[in-house]
Amino acid sequence: MYTVKEAALITKLTEHAVRYYTDKGLVPSVQRNKNNIRMFDEESINWLYGAKCLKQTGMPIKVIKMYVDLCLEGDSTVQERCALMMEYREAALTQLEDAKRRVDHLEQKAAQYQAILEQRAPDTTNPANWHKIEKQV
Repeated sequence: MYTVKEAALITKLTEHAVRYYTDKGLVPSVQRNKNNIRMFDEESINWLYGAKCLKQTGMPIKVIKMYVDLCLEGDSTVQERCALMMEYREAALTQLEDAKRRVDHLEQKAAQYQAILEQRAPDTTNPANWHKIEKQV
């Protein structure tokens, strides 16, 4: 059995996150000792890893709780769990496309700044100077 501190070290979560996940019902197998201290066995550690993994996908805690509840219902919920993963996969793909567009924009800006630094283009990047540029045109 592991304490909160040990569970945090094992899972590379903060102690706060371990307590929070436990309080939100994401670790259904957590036990308490006679002093009401949380104690984690291997199964509890697995639930913590699972919650951490899903949280890293961007899944909200309430949805992770739904997933935990579905897992506890057993194999009859595999299709629902799969659908949940597919839904968040689509959301992640949308975020990835957004991130690619941001990177493209930043690469264009970096090229623009490089041209300015090499004196191949005027500095049109500073909004404070835009009125000066318009008058020159």
